[in-house]
Amino acid sequence: MNTMETAGQTGSRLHRLRWWTLSVVSVTVLIATIDETILNVALPSMQRDLGASASALQWMVNSYLLVFGGLLLTMGGLGDRFGRARMLRYGLAVFAISSLGAALAQSPSQLIAARAIMGLGGAMMMPATLSIIVNVFQEKEMAKAIAIWATMAGVGVALGPVLGGVLLQHFYWGSVFLVNVPIAAVAIVASLFLVPDSRDPESRPLDIPGALLSMGTVSAFIYAVIEGPGQGLTSPPIVIAIVATIVLGAGFVVRERRVEYPLLDFALFRLPRFSTGAAAISVVFFAMVGFIFGLTQYFQFVQGHTALEAGVRFLPAAAGFIAGAIGGEMLAARYGAKMVVMSGLVIVTAALPLVLLWDVNSSYLMIGPLVAVISLGIGMVVAPASESVMGAVEQAKAGVGSAMNDVTQMLAGALSIAVTGSVMYAIYSARLGDAVASLPAEARDAVKDSIGAAVQIATTLPQADGLALSSAARASFTDALGLAVLIGSGLTLAGVMIVAKFMPAGKAAGHGDGREVDAPPPTHSTPVTAEAVASGD
Repeated sequence: MNTMETAGQTGSRLHRLRWWTLSVVSVTVLIATIDETILNVALPSMQRDLGASASALQWMVNSYLLVFGGLLLTMGGLGDRFGRARMLRYGLAVFAISSLGAALAQSPSQLIAARAIMGLGGAMMMPATLSIIVNVFQEKEMAKAIAIWATMAGVGVALGPVLGGVLLQHFYWGSVFLVNVPIAAVAIVASLFLVPDSRDPESRPLDIPGALLSMGTVSAFIYAVIEGPGQGLTSPPIVIAIVATIVLGAGFVVRERRVEYPLLDFALFRLPRFSTGAAAISVVFFAMVGFIFGLTQYFQFVQGHTALEAGVRFLPAAAGFIAGAIGGEMLAARYGAKMVVMSGLVIVTAALPLVLLWDVNSSYLMIGPLVAVISLGIGMVVAPASESVMGAVEQAKAGVGSAMNDVTQMLAGALSIAVTGSVMYAIYSARLGDAVASLPAEARDAVKDSIGAAVQIATTLPQADGLALSSAARASFTDALGLAVLIGSGLTLAGVMIVAKFMPAGKAAGHGDGREVDAPPPTHSTPVTAEAVASGD
């Protein structure tokens, strides 16, 4: 049997296994996105058992975000150069080992360090997932595969609080990390047989200065966004972080526009399909993350649900996201991505202001359907917009394209928590008014900074005073949540106008009518050989 026949048989086998490949990739996305929300329900237990301060708790979450966001573009580039399946496996291994380390941590500093290493593993995994899909599936099936990928990401975010609540009800806080280990181990083994490797056939040198500049820019920006509300925009660390973001970002742009082999080709942003897809993802993630941030506190502190009860109440979000992502892909095949993305943004824009109708005792029959509708709109945006972004990128550069898709989500989410959270608590604090006037200064400051602190302090006061404080805090937070999510609604409205004006009107690639005029022709990556399949690389 000659080499051509062997390659043909290998290609046929890989084509038959493509949906199994997608299942491995989907599991990887699922554990990465579950980890983004599962930690929130475990924070009170970790604070108690590890004696963590409020600042330490914050950095248990943020150390992951800083490393993950800062390394995405670099890891996407490394995957293009050295192999995406290989990067996926290495990322899963790092994620599993660091998850074990987090579960066994004996101090806040150990847990923060383990979370940072988990961020490294996540940055290795996530760009590889979408770039593998682009290189495994033909255009006619790519949109469906990306819709499933987007669905798993949304489901992971919604299932995180549910899984966390179930685990914490029966086990200690480390179980939220230990659950990653066996799943990652199974995914690694399955990837050896089911995930073919691919890379940029030109083997271009990695732009190391560009990688360092991108890491510095994104990390400095995320730090400023996370710490800015607490420290103040004029505090020296935040001023330094903002200046570093501007200087390093400008250096990154200059470097990438001049270097022969850039890490990120800025010419992509001149392609309407790429830039409008990225813009749509950014605004809808800003709206989603801010809404979830406030909704989690509303369920637990305003309505008094346990972590598990609050998590279960997120299930309509998973159902809505699934319906939106899968249905959006089917509608895009018929009406084009532009119409579906616009429709999803319109749904989110119209639904978010309805949160203003909620009060402290709103029935879940009122809340649940609205959560599902908002998630439906988000799913309708994310799946076709992600396909639009990846469809504008050469297959050889799929890793960087996937990383850029992830970076937009990460930055939008971090900015949303900072902006939406700051506005929400500013309104909450202002509306408390005289309800906290009689409290000692330290308690008054704590109550104004946190609805959770208000509820806890209320239990220490005489019954009448405690009830008055609790009622005022819960009502003030509910009002503040409704007003704060209007920011996300305003941005999604801007997204509607951007997509309406600039996104190409044709059907998405992969639906039988060819690629859109602004997208470059696909450049296929290195063929997968029988030897590569046998070796797992």
